[in-house]
Amino acid sequence: MLKLIVKWLLSATALLAVAYLYSGVQVSGFAAAMWAAFIIGLLNTLVRPVLFILTLPITVLTLGLFFFVINALMFYAASGLIDGFVVRSFGAAIIGSLLYSAAGLIIDSALEGLFVARR
Repeated sequence: MLKLIVKWLLSATALLAVAYLYSGVQVSGFAAAMWAAFIIGLLNTLVRPVLFILTLPITVLTLGLFFFVINALMFYAASGLIDGFVVRSFGAAIIGSLLYSAAGLIIDSALEGLFVARR
């Protein structure tokens, strides 16, 4: 449970970093970043697997590159649900989701090392 809370806080911080680094994504504050990270995580857990199955032929045809579009759709959809989280266009959603995913990989690897070392 602690790992989930720490990941949520770090993901919200990563979202603020994406907004700072890239002008196509705007976050009004840390509370909006927390909600956006929660909604992105929820969409990635519930909606993305369904979209992945439905678009599997296109994903295979494009050698997996269409998965970037699915990630951008989840990022863009979250911006439509949160007031303080704005993504200017779908192109900005692609770039923002790439940056957010890269930060997520770093967070996951750091937390894996931290929580495995504690056992």
